Amino acid sequence: MYYSAIGILALLILIITNYDVILKRKGEYEFSTQKIYRLFIFSIMAYYITDILWGMFEALSLRVLLFIDTEIYFAAMASGILFWTRYVISYLNEKNVFSTFLRYAGTAFFAFVTLSVTVNVFYPVVFYIGEDGSYNTLPVRYVILITQIVLLLLSAVYALYVTAHTKGVKRNRHLTIGLFGLIMLVFISIQVFYPLLPLYAMGYMLGSCLLRTFVIENEKAGYRADLETSLKREKKQLKELKTAWNAAYTDALTGSKSKLAYVEKEEQIDAEIANGSMGNIAIAVFDVNELKHINDTKGHDTGDEYIKSAFKIICECFDHSPVYRIGGDEFVAILEGEDYENRNKLKYDFNERIERNMKNDRVVVSLGIAEYIRGKDNSCKRIFQRADQSMYARKDDLKHRKALMSQFDN
Repeated sequence: MYYSAIGILALLILIITNYDVILKRKGEYEFSTQKIYRLFIFSIMAYYITDILWGMFEALSLRVLLFIDTEIYFAAMASGILFWTRYVISYLNEKNVFSTFLRYAGTAFFAFVTLSVTVNVFYPVVFYIGEDGSYNTLPVRYVILITQIVLLLLSAVYALYVTAHTKGVKRNRHLTIGLFGLIMLVFISIQVFYPLLPLYAMGYMLGSCLLRTFVIENEKAGYRADLETSLKREKKQLKELKTAWNAAYTDALTGSKSKLAYVEKEEQIDAEIANGSMGNIAIAVFDVNELKHINDTKGHDTGDEYIKSAFKIICECFDHSPVYRIGGDEFVAILEGEDYENRNKLKYDFNERIERNMKNDRVVVSLGIAEYIRGKDNSCKRIFQRADQSMYARKDDLKHRKALMSQFDN
């Protein structure tokens, strides 16, 4: 039963080292090469199971079960070679005459073994089970093993040839694939002469461990490194995107929200009006008085400071509302919640402050406010127009009063 013990040990090692391949978590082993590798692992498992049962049936001289299991044993062996040659071709990813030949050779070998074990059921050509329950080999069995040796040699030579022309981390992976073929070749060569030794299973056990360590795990480490690089790049791009977003939605001079931000807010309000979900809202329109005169007489730098001072006053009075700069001297605030409820008082306090500023020759800003009227206003623009009209009325009033003040001073 020692024969089966080796198979059980090999099967456990395979399951432990390739549990993720066998279970196949979502998102893993989705690519062509990975799928072929997974099928290869399953073919090794199938071989181990038949090999374990073979040792048990042979030891107990269960002729019928031993015969059936041996038939499956050869089929599992052939499937392993089939998926191995395809894995080598897919992994090395070299499209040439040799890779095409190796693919067809692996398929032809599998077909030959399938045909041979089928014929063997009716006419022994691969093996037969003696009356005493002994396992006896026949010529086709040697043909099968020798053909495997040739295919493994070809796959190893092919992999080593590609390795010689490969640099970096891929070189070690390709070298490991070549070594797998050579290891299996050596163990199967010995198996030809010692059919009752579990050498095939031992070759698989050593080779699969090498593949897992130096190919699969190495790939994962490379993938993790690439993923970390991608994440760093994405973080940098996100930071740049946020910077660009802030630049687009923030006014460079005052730090207020930009005209683009206001256009989007306007679209949002229009949508809420259209679907009937618009709540209480008011629009306050502000215009900085005499900015052109200041720019013309004192320069644009002074004009910029004048605009920033005006913005500061607006924010101090309407400190719960977003403020947008939609023109050189024009601002808009959207009043909701607390500022909407206190809009009349805010307007009064703001105008009182402007009155004082006008007397002290400081920043003067005109203000107009209009509320959303349900059933009447079908767009944000309608509300804005009423607020704008109110603002211009206030602006004219301030200009007229300032003119009177100048006459009185003279």
